Amino acid sequence: MAVDLSKMSKLGFGLMRLPQKDGVIDMDHVCRMVDKYMASGMNYFDTAYIYHGGKSESAAKEALTKRYPREDFMLATKLPVWEMKKKEDADRIFEDQLQRAGVSRFDFYLLHSVEEGSNYADYERYDCFGWGMKKKEEGLIGHFGFSFHGSPALLEEVLDKHPETEFVQIQLNYADWNNPVVHSGKLYGILHKRNIPIIVMEPVKGGLLVKLQPELEEKFRSQRPDSSMASWALRYVASLPGVMTVLSGMSDDSQMDDNIATFKNFEPLSEKEKALVEEVRDIMLNIPLIGCTSCRYCCDGCPARISIPDVISALNTLRLYNEEFRPRMFYNGLVQSSGKASSCVECGQCEKICPQHLPIIKLMKEAAKTFEV
Repeated sequence: MAVDLSKMSKLGFGLMRLPQKDGVIDMDHVCRMVDKYMASGMNYFDTAYIYHGGKSESAAKEALTKRYPREDFMLATKLPVWEMKKKEDADRIFEDQLQRAGVSRFDFYLLHSVEEGSNYADYERYDCFGWGMKKKEEGLIGHFGFSFHGSPALLEEVLDKHPETEFVQIQLNYADWNNPVVHSGKLYGILHKRNIPIIVMEPVKGGLLVKLQPELEEKFRSQRPDSSMASWALRYVASLPGVMTVLSGMSDDSQMDDNIATFKNFEPLSEKEKALVEEVRDIMLNIPLIGCTSCRYCCDGCPARISIPDVISALNTLRLYNEEFRPRMFYNGLVQSSGKASSCVECGQCEKICPQHLPIIKLMKEAAKTFEV
């Protein structure tokens, strides 16, 4: 079955960064955000087995599937091969996901984080591509694809080997277009050339493109005074041909309101605006920021309970504004409820799972030296 682009909203609700209260998902807040999103006529929700420590799919059940007719929304989730020890584990995880989400089928289903190394090798070893197509034949999956964090060469290899792939989810934003690690532009080019629909993740690069240096924000505001920095980033990727849906991991009402406003009466970037985005990107690339997207994959298994993305955020704030007081205050507050950067035991589990392939151990040492003296 071909993917019907006409029935999908251009803005997808990513359920990876849901609002929390006292350390747990704030379901009242989530329900309110789901209601706003659905009321706007949008309908695509993206979750995964591991999001929010395994609680995201259950949150989708409470906020969405229990409260709306099944035909009114599209739900996507993902199979994490690192949770598998044998081929049969795929069925076990899938049945668990159906129960968690409270559905009898998933509209979109992805192999989670295909990339070089053990992830892709294990997806092949356990025949997960064949398994996914069987689930589709059984009517349990509407459309089958994968999320991707690897190289352009691997993407070509996977697509050549698996022409049954119906869509691919990639990290795509204007800052990473020429990034030699993320390869956003090259991955987009491969998929677009093959006419494979694209789902975009990290369009604002984990929030890094939401708050820019004042002089860069002023460049954008000179053309569109009332537009947020997030709207520029979202419009950039949503204007690209072949992009099916742009995911946003919204965590509060203001983000939801702003994103709905961007997509409700969507305006593709003009050539003048595209040139401005590229100018801003070129300036940004001269600032050595750490490319953390705050996915928080690194946090669950950290033996020292370090809130790694927040530590990195403090480092980035220092690099951006060359002002130490605020990031130091932020860090001091952070370590009241989480481990210090100096508590890192260098086990390396965070680096193994980081989609951005960041040198986290080295960064924790930098943070300890910067903020703990």
